[in-house]
Amino acid sequence: MTASTDLTTLTDFLDRYGVALTAGDLPAIAGCYALPGLVVADTYSFSFTSPAAVALSFVGAAPDYTERELVAAHAEIEDVRPLAALLTMVAVRWEFLDSQGRSVPGERYQYLLRGTDDGPRICTVVRAG
Repeated sequence: MTASTDLTTLTDFLDRYGVALTAGDLPAIAGCYALPGLVVADTYSFSFTSPAAVALSFVGAAPDYTERELVAAHAEIEDVRPLAALLTMVAVRWEFLDSQGRSVPGERYQYLLRGTDDGPRICTVVRAG
């Protein structure tokens, strides 16, 4: 097992994550995380140690996507940096599609991914803007 720097593998993983986010599929979102996990932004940080805690941290996201009529998410990978045998840092700019078919720009994030037997998993999310 090694860290993935393969763009197809990373894109497939982020596509699954984006589908789970816009669908509000909390178990699928939780399944994308390695535990313990960490989220870091300019004014806050939080960690979670169980799939239930991951799911709980995303409970508010689904209504936000619904209110904004966002129906799909696409992760544009801007940079991939291998850090260690099982760790890769991936810079992503999210773009969304609304129910009218319009592109809605999203935010940038850095994802520290860990390679597992089941593919990449998110260890740390840094909101980059």
